[in-house]
Amino acid sequence: MSRIGCIADDLTGATDLANNFARAGLRVALFTDVPRSPMTDACDAIVVALKSRTLPVERAVELSLRAANWLRSSGATYLYFKVCSTFDSTPSGNIGPVADALRATTEAGITSIVIAFPENDRTVYKGHLFVGDALLSDTGMRHHPLTPMTQSNLVSLMGAQCNAIVGQIDLQTVRAGEAAIVTGVEANQRQGAGYVVLDAVEDCDLEAIGSVVSSHRMVVASSGLAAHLARGLGLADHAKSYALPGVRGASAIVSGSCSRTTRRQIECFIAQGHLAFPINDALIRDPSSTIELILEKASATLSPKPLLVYSDPAQTAQAALHERFGSLQSGEIVERALASIAVGLVARGVGRLLVAGGETSGACIEALGIRRLDVGSQIEPGVPWCHGWSESQGTGIHIALKSGNFGADEMFTNAFEVTT
Repeated sequence: MSRIGCIADDLTGATDLANNFARAGLRVALFTDVPRSPMTDACDAIVVALKSRTLPVERAVELSLRAANWLRSSGATYLYFKVCSTFDSTPSGNIGPVADALRATTEAGITSIVIAFPENDRTVYKGHLFVGDALLSDTGMRHHPLTPMTQSNLVSLMGAQCNAIVGQIDLQTVRAGEAAIVTGVEANQRQGAGYVVLDAVEDCDLEAIGSVVSSHRMVVASSGLAAHLARGLGLADHAKSYALPGVRGASAIVSGSCSRTTRRQIECFIAQGHLAFPINDALIRDPSSTIELILEKASATLSPKPLLVYSDPAQTAQAALHERFGSLQSGEIVERALASIAVGLVARGVGRLLVAGGETSGACIEALGIRRLDVGSQIEPGVPWCHGWSESQGTGIHIALKSGNFGADEMFTNAFEVTT
């Protein structure tokens, strides 16, 4: 039977993918790094989170190939390179170079690129990526500090990064059914394409695509394809979601995301009367004592009702940090501070922790020493509660890792009402 081996280029994307497999009834194992020994547990999908989205290209390729080799040694027969549904990358990578390396090592022929995730309002039409009704290039992703997305044409985006011709299959062909999609893929291959971008605007489009690409050796996709690919591969629906351990302790949120979505979530959380502690001013005044200062304030108010520690996403707050430390260093300082605060909160009794932002999530997971996550109930599309063992704190913790662009305005409050 097939086993899907998945490489995710960031941590929140990995939990998003694992969540969609689990919702489809698959047995899923999620690792926050490449383990040393092959996995022997019974499961249908293995997800490895590499946090490689913004690494130097050579390092991202090296880690991805190492993960692919480990996945094959663990029985994976199909490779899923999971990228963000907003195709976060730069003209030099990392999606294209990593995909090229994986396509070479799997000896895959033409490889499909399936970025649409209609459930999360990401669609692809005539090769262009939309977020809601807006082109990707017209959203806040245009100003992302690490991967500014100023182009919406996926054919052009991928073509600038990879070493192969990138073709396209339009929505009309997708809607014509599986046979038409196969014919379209073959036509692109005859024209020398190494990749083909597929349109999809509704879930039924992904269903047809999943049946076709399941016959390939790998796919480059967002998490929206997960359930449909699993069905195409004939993986059993075990009708069993993982039951996580019981919830204990206090609740908290740490947020390092500067996205518009997270900004609205912060504003809504504060407007509802919840406690929130920004760290920006403290970092500017005295970086060395910020962690102790915030933890001292937060510790006195810990309870099952969540509190928030956040890097203020307002432009004025970010500008002040950049002026003090420089844009690159300020980001690293914020991530380290929030990760240390997360560790301190867990040490003081937090048992449920929501982390907002991909880079922040990676920093917190590393600081907590969590190597494997079990996937529980979905909070909102793409964001499940998980449970992992914190090696640094010697305790289990329920944790949710939220991409900056995911979630409704009330998510920071509603997340803690979901049974894990």
